[in-house]
Amino acid sequence: MEIKRAVTNKRAVFLLLVTIIVFVTLVGRMVYIQTAQSVDGNDLVKMGEQRWTQEQVIEGKRGTIFDREGSAIAQEVPSYTVYAILDEDQRFYVRKPEETAVSLSPYINMSEEDLLRLLTSDRFQVELGSGARNLTYERMKEIEELELEGIYFREEPRRYYPKQTYASHVIGYTDRDMEEARMGLERSLDEYLRAEDGKVQFQTDRSLIRLPNSNERVTPPKHGQDIYTTLDSNIQTALEQVMTQVDGDYEPERMIAIVANPKTGEILAMSNRPSFNPNEYENITNYLNYAVADRYEPGSTMKIFTLAAAIEEGVYNGDELYQSGQYQIGSSTIGDHNNRSGWGMISFDEGFLRSSNVAMARLTLEKLGQETIYDYLDRFGFDQPTGIDLPSEVSSAIDRNGAVEAASTSFGQGTAVTPIQQVQAATAIANEGEMMKPYIIQQIVDSQSGDVMYENKPEVVGEPVSADTAEHVKNLLEQVVTSPVGTGNPYYLEGFDVIGKTGTAQIPSPSGGYISGHGENIFSFIGMAPKDDPKVLVYVAVERPKIDLFQSGSEPTALIFNTIMKHSLQYLNITPSEEEISEQINDEYMVTDYTEFEGSDLEKAIDQTELEVVKLGNGSRVISQQPFAGKSALPGEKLILLTDEDKVTMPNIVGWSSRDVRRLADVLEMDLVVFGHGYVVEQSVEAGTELQRGEYMMVELAPVYDGRYVDVDEGALNEVESQDGESIDTE
Repeated sequence: MEIKRAVTNKRAVFLLLVTIIVFVTLVGRMVYIQTAQSVDGNDLVKMGEQRWTQEQVIEGKRGTIFDREGSAIAQEVPSYTVYAILDEDQRFYVRKPEETAVSLSPYINMSEEDLLRLLTSDRFQVELGSGARNLTYERMKEIEELELEGIYFREEPRRYYPKQTYASHVIGYTDRDMEEARMGLERSLDEYLRAEDGKVQFQTDRSLIRLPNSNERVTPPKHGQDIYTTLDSNIQTALEQVMTQVDGDYEPERMIAIVANPKTGEILAMSNRPSFNPNEYENITNYLNYAVADRYEPGSTMKIFTLAAAIEEGVYNGDELYQSGQYQIGSSTIGDHNNRSGWGMISFDEGFLRSSNVAMARLTLEKLGQETIYDYLDRFGFDQPTGIDLPSEVSSAIDRNGAVEAASTSFGQGTAVTPIQQVQAATAIANEGEMMKPYIIQQIVDSQSGDVMYENKPEVVGEPVSADTAEHVKNLLEQVVTSPVGTGNPYYLEGFDVIGKTGTAQIPSPSGGYISGHGENIFSFIGMAPKDDPKVLVYVAVERPKIDLFQSGSEPTALIFNTIMKHSLQYLNITPSEEEISEQINDEYMVTDYTEFEGSDLEKAIDQTELEVVKLGNGSRVISQQPFAGKSALPGEKLILLTDEDKVTMPNIVGWSSRDVRRLADVLEMDLVVFGHGYVVEQSVEAGTELQRGEYMMVELAPVYDGRYVDVDEGALNEVESQDGESIDTE
C-alpha cells in the first residue's frame, strides 16, 4: 500500500511542478505582452485600434471660380446617382420592374426595354446607366416623387458650370468627379483649386456602434482656393449671345472676340466659336482658345503699329503725296486692292484711311528702314508671348528675311501674331503710349479664411510710343470710321466716339500661296471708345463667313463689334464729358419748325439752312418734317420735308443711311422693311414712283467698301478681295 502511495505522491508532485511551470510561463508571457505590447513584432495596441476603430472621409471641396462680381462660373455641387435594389431578401426592392421601367425611363434617358432588362437581372443591385448619374437635385426630387419601391440615390460631388457656354475656353473643365482637370483655368490653376480629403477616426463596439466618449482623431480637409477673374458677366453674356447669332447667320469656320479695359489690361470678356458647354465636355470639337493659343496673319490691323512707328520716328508726313496702286520691290510687286490700280496720287493720311498696302510699304522701306520696323514690333510686344495668365499661349512668327518680308509685315501679311498680342499692343495707343499687360485673374482667395493669397495689379510692360504719337494715331483711327473713304464705316456707332482699324487676314493654302475667293479670309476689327479716353477695347475676328457676293466680310464682324461695344459703353455708364458735350453743341443747331413757313418764306428758309433738304412734293406748305422742330442736327445732315401737294414721288435713296431711310418712312407713313446694315444699295420702290400713304417699301443695306457700295467681287487674279484693301502679288 505504501508503494502505491509513494507513486501517487510522485505523480502529484510532477503534476504540481508542471502546473506551476505552465502558470509561471503564462503569467510571464502575459506580463511580457502587457509590458511590450507586441507579439511576434505585431503591435497589439495598433491591432486593437484597427479592429475597433472606424474611419470616415471628410471630403474636401474644390475651389470655386468667380466672375469679377463674385458670381460663380465653376463650382462643386452635389449630384445624385440612381441605383436599384433587386434582392428579394431585402425589405424594399423592385417588386414591379415593368411599372418601374415605364415610370423611370424618361428621367434617365434610357428605353423602357433596356431598363426592364436591368431591373430583371439576377443581381443584388444595379446601376442604371450614364443617364442615371450626375443628376441635379431638382431631377433627383422629381424621381423621388414617383415613389418607386427599390429605387435609391447616392449623393456624390461633381463639377458644375452654371452659365453653360460662357467663356468656356477660358474656364476649361474637369472630369465630373474632379479627378483630372482638362483645360483652361481649371487645369492651369489646378494646384490652387484642388482639394485634399480629410478624415475622422473613432472607436466602435463589435456591432460597429460608435462608443460614447471615445477619443476622436480628426484630420481636417484642405479645401481648394477660390479664383476671382476679371470677366464681367454682363458683357460676357452679351458677347456669347451675339457670337451665337453670327455663328448661326454666317456659319464661319471660327470666330474670336476679346473685350478689354485698355487702362488696366483686364480682360472683361473672351469667347471663341466653335465653343462648348463644359457640363457636356464629351461633345467638344475645338480645344483651342484661339485668342491666345493660335496665331495668324492679322491683315491691316497691323498698320496701326506701322503708322505709330513712323510718327514716333518723325518720318511721317500725312500730307505728303505718293503714287498708290503698285510698289515694286525687286521682282516682287506690292499691290493695293481695286485690281492694284489704286487711287492715283493720294496723301499718306488718305492711304491709311483707305488701308493702302503701298503706303505702308513705302513708309517701311523708304522712311523707317527694315531694322526700325522690326524694332517697333518688338517694342509693341509682338516678339514674345504677353504672359497673360491663361494656359497654352503661343508667340508670334515674325518674318525677318528681307525687304519684301519687312514690307508685307508692315501691312499684316507674312508675319503671324496672336489676337491677345494685338490687344496688348493696342492698349499703348489707347493709354497715352503705356502698354498694359493683359490679365484675367483678379485674386486667389483662401476659401476657408478669406485671406487673399494672390492679387493681380495693372502692369505697364512698355512704352513703345509717346503720348503725342498715340494721340495722332487715335485721330487717324477716328477718320477710318467716320471718313467717307475710311474702311471702318460699318463700325460707326451714332452717339459713341468709336475709333479703330479693319483687317483682312489671308489664309495660307496647303498647296502654297493663299486661299482666294469671296469671303475666304479672316475679317477682323480692333476698336476702342470713347476716342479721347478709351475705356473699352474690342477685338473681333471672323474666319471665312458664308456671305453673298453683295455682302462684305465686315458684316459679321461689325454685328459683333457694334453690339458688344454699344452694350459695354451703356452698361459701364460711359458718357461724353461736359467739354465734349459742349463742343458737340457748338457744332449743332436746333432744327427750325418749317411748318410755320409758307410760299416764298418757306423757300427762303430752305435756302438759309445748312442741312441737306429733301423736299417731297412741290406744295407751298410743309405738313411734316424730320428731324422734328427743336431737335439738334449737324451741318449736312438730311432734312426731309413733306409738302401739302397731293402727288408725291419716291426719291432715289441709294446711298442713304439707315437712319435717313427710317426718317423718310416716318414722314411718308410707309411700312418699312430693312435688310442688312450700312447704306442703301437697293430700294423696292423705284425713284420717281408716285407714293401713297401707308405704302410698303423694302430696302437692302450694305456696308461701304472704300467709299463704294459692295455689289461685286472686286478681287483680281492672284489677289484677295477684302474689306480694307490688302493684297500682295509676288510675281
